[in-house]
Amino acid sequence: MVSNNPEPRKLISIVTPCYNEEKNIQELYERIKKVFENLKDYDYEHILIDNASTDNTVKVIDEIAAKDKNVKYIVNSRNFGHIRSPYHGLLQAKGDAAMLMVSDLQDPPELIPQFITKWEAGNQIVLGVKKTSKESPLMFAVRKTYYNLIDAISTINHEKNYTGFGLYDKRIVEILRDIQDPYPYFRGLILELGFNVDRVYYEQPRRKRGLTKNNLLTLYDMAMLGICSYSRVPMRLATIAGFALSVLSLLIAILFLILKLIFWHEYMSGLAPLVIGLFFLGSVQLFFIGLLGEYIGFIATKNSKFPIVIEKYRKNFE
Repeated sequence: MVSNNPEPRKLISIVTPCYNEEKNIQELYERIKKVFENLKDYDYEHILIDNASTDNTVKVIDEIAAKDKNVKYIVNSRNFGHIRSPYHGLLQAKGDAAMLMVSDLQDPPELIPQFITKWEAGNQIVLGVKKTSKESPLMFAVRKTYYNLIDAISTINHEKNYTGFGLYDKRIVEILRDIQDPYPYFRGLILELGFNVDRVYYEQPRRKRGLTKNNLLTLYDMAMLGICSYSRVPMRLATIAGFALSVLSLLIAILFLILKLIFWHEYMSGLAPLVIGLFFLGSVQLFFIGLLGEYIGFIATKNSKFPIVIEKYRKNFE
């Protein structure tokens, strides 16, 4: 007997982290809604997680959510940073697949059908990879240099020009919930899981409105998190450098002793070599002490029992 019951429509969760994006939220919402109006076989939920914005972002979201129950949102009790808040938002997704999409319109919503097609083809992870970018050439070059560095020293293969924009099967989201990482390096973690991975290549558009929240400090934080999470090379370099400099210092000391013995009255070493050597060795020591501190801080953060974020409130969730 053939059942007349239609197959249930699949649910796609779109997760958008926000911080002071009042000028972009409305357009992002409208573009995502328009995409799903043409995807007749899918339902969607749009989860926005606000990181304690200081502008009217929450007000704009609240007005949208009051009219459209597909829009759900979370407001954090404070700013928990650019790493923890998006990750927490992703863990709230209930869809058959979830997508991370930033609120500054640099992740084009019009690519959603391509991600879904590749997911339906059997890929549990579909990454959005920037082939080119209309952002500052200098920033794109800096990011590219970092991606090459982390890929060269990491214990896993990283995807260059991938920032988290992508689609993840509900099985992936379930695994992430079980990991319970308090400060996850998402770009590395997602590739460490394995499974079938495909990519959607795109040109990143220039930010239309507002200022980027990725300042030098946040980029440094992301870079050090990636290095500390997936590489021991810097610490081994510290050990090798320490040994090499010890040998070099010993050889220089022996050379100075020989020169002094041969040219007892004529040879004067002076203060310059001593001062230069002192400052050089001191700077090397300070650099590696700082690096050691980064690893210690990383270990302390990973062992923290503090929640990823603390929610102030949420709306439109069941």
